Amino acid sequence: MGEVTVTVPSDLARILKVDRDEVPKVVRLYLAIELYREGLVSLGKAAEIAGLSKWEMMEVLASKGIPLNYTRRDLEEDIETLERLL
Repeated sequence: MGEVTVTVPSDLARILKVDRDEVPKVVRLYLAIELYREGLVSLGKAAEIAGLSKWEMMEVLASKGIPLNYTRRDLEEDIETLERLL
């Protein structure tokens, strides 16, 4: 995945209540959460943007009360995968 550099206000660390060096990580997390909430990215892509595993991303979403976008097709694909593995 390529990268884009974005300039943010210097007081963002204070607003987010994190150390200055943690700002990029926190901004990526907030961006991933919002993109997922809006349905613009999948869970896997949101996790990738945030630098987390899918399980960690699911925990973050749950902690913020954001439901998983899990469709009937997702369920069918998961069942097919399980049947192949078993």
